[in-house]
Amino acid sequence: MGTSRRTENQRQATPATQGEAFERYRVLLFSIAYRMTGSASDAEDLVQETYLRYQANADQEISSLKAYLTTIVTRLALDYLKSARVTREQYIGTWLPEPILTSDESGSPFADLEQQEALSLAFLRLLETLSPPERAVFLLHEVFEYPFDEIGGMLEKSPANCRQIFHRARQALQDERARFTPEPQRQRQLLLSFLSASQAGDLAGLTKLLAQDAVSWADGGGKVLANLKPIYGQQAVAHIWSSWLGSPENNQRPPTLTFTLVEINGDPAFLCWNEDELIGVLSVTASAAGIQDIYVVRNPEKLAYLQKQLAARRDTPPD
Repeated sequence: MGTSRRTENQRQATPATQGEAFERYRVLLFSIAYRMTGSASDAEDLVQETYLRYQANADQEISSLKAYLTTIVTRLALDYLKSARVTREQYIGTWLPEPILTSDESGSPFADLEQQEALSLAFLRLLETLSPPERAVFLLHEVFEYPFDEIGGMLEKSPANCRQIFHRARQALQDERARFTPEPQRQRQLLLSFLSASQAGDLAGLTKLLAQDAVSWADGGGKVLANLKPIYGQQAVAHIWSSWLGSPENNQRPPTLTFTLVEINGDPAFLCWNEDELIGVLSVTASAAGIQDIYVVRNPEKLAYLQKQLAARRDTPPD
């Protein structure tokens, strides 16, 4: 798999030196796997499997360890997506990507990476519209800046074919991507105003914040209460949020519901708590017309990695 000559002093590599060499690329590999799959938990598994395959082929000659490992994790992600596509077709309700903390203090592997826009929940959801090969070529070239000849070797395609796939994928995404680039401060203010208006039951104020074609997405995975289908349109979205958060008597709203502002996938978002239990993540995307999309991830399985990050942050002593 990948290149076959070894020039990185790995001919006499020991398990210890192999592990040290692999760690230099762990963040990159996780970044690729997460963007490919939309799942941090599965990305961790794919990175671990990449390491095991690297260890199992210690006697191979490798001219570029970075390209070699990228090839393995990309092909593993493509295999994963073949089965994931079937699973997502059977998924109960709306499927949204798994949210992760990305602030500096979170210990996130993404905290220091460029291309934060290519990490947003809106962008990851948009990638779902591409075929797995289109997703791989687009990410490897656009986000991770691999040349087409290297990508061709990784995917066993010609550079010309990869270039065609890339242009097709970029064309499919470019109109939608343009909507998801607001100034961070404006997006943060819209999120704060959205929560305030919702909690106050201010239907008129909430309506003014929303674009005409606003959509509210909720992912409960059939495990917790959540709308199974997206809610479309300014009036419908405003009504459901002002009703749900603005009415203390509403038995669908936990009486002890609180919110913590954090950075999720490079954007401001709220962690939703019922006392000490994390029950959801709330975020928005914005266009020139106002709030465009509202995302609520409530599936407990998709909050597991985030909870692990929060636990690690609590356990990390201050400098």
